[in-house]
Amino acid sequence: MTVSPQSTIQQELVDFLHSRTKKVWEEDTDLFASGGLSSLFAMEIVVHLEKTYDVSVRGKDLRLDNFRTVTSMATLVRRLQGAGDAGE
Repeated sequence: MTVSPQSTIQQELVDFLHSRTKKVWEEDTDLFASGGLSSLFAMEIVVHLEKTYDVSVRGKDLRLDNFRTVTSMATLVRRLQGAGDAGE
């Protein structure tokens, strides 16, 4: 499996969030605290990550902290792609 660069994943996620919310998001903004994510939208993001990056998000990986920021989501994707133990 190809491991995507962190910066590439982050930019793609910022673009995805912008396309869905019409807001500009910083990579370290707490998406839940700022009202950017609901539990339903978080599940949409899980599906997006799985389809876009060919990863499977299951079990302990579904923790809110893995989806709190763009950076944390990118770290999760890289770990699931086999880039190491980042974000555990």
